[in-house]
Amino acid sequence: MIPHLRLLLSLPVSALALISPLAAQELALEMDPAQTKVDFTLGDVLHTVHGNFQLKRGAIRFDPSSGAASGDLSVDARSGNSGNGTRDRKMHKEILESERFPDIVFRPDHADGKLAPQGVSQMQVHGKFSIHGGDHELTAPVEVRVNSGQYEITARFAVPYQKWGMKNPSTLFLRVDDHVDITLHSVAHAANPQPSK
Repeated sequence: MIPHLRLLLSLPVSALALISPLAAQELALEMDPAQTKVDFTLGDVLHTVHGNFQLKRGAIRFDPSSGAASGDLSVDARSGNSGNGTRDRKMHKEILESERFPDIVFRPDHADGKLAPQGVSQMQVHGKFSIHGGDHELTAPVEVRVNSGQYEITARFAVPYQKWGMKNPSTLFLRVDDHVDITLHSVAHAANPQPSK
């Protein structure tokens, strides 16, 4: 009986040994710029300004076992458009200085929360947000909806542009918020997973 008992007890251990390398693999996601929207909202005393930017590229790697993340999301600062030419020229020349700082980049380094293989997951993603020549700590709530290998990613966060050294465009007759609300919605697909290091 004892040899058989030892055999039975060893089976779960053997199964875990086979599963653990798979669980340790990181997930590599490639975001589709054509299926990505980066919207911004800026409030003022008269009305709310809405606009958008274009994603240049997006690639993320995530290790579910440790929460470690890497990669980058790069947005073209020069693509910022609110539908008002005068306002947009002021935004690019005086606030973003987008010719001098053409890239807005988020580089994730850690994610908290469990990513479900199917359905909706809520996560907190931390990383460095680079804009206007400066790097800033940022944690963003992220919703991930997984369906048949497709990942719909939605993130919402605020950019305190004035605190981060950019000019506030308020005038004597127009007062705007000191932060811009950003909403990112993207569709990503899994690339071939690589073993975690």
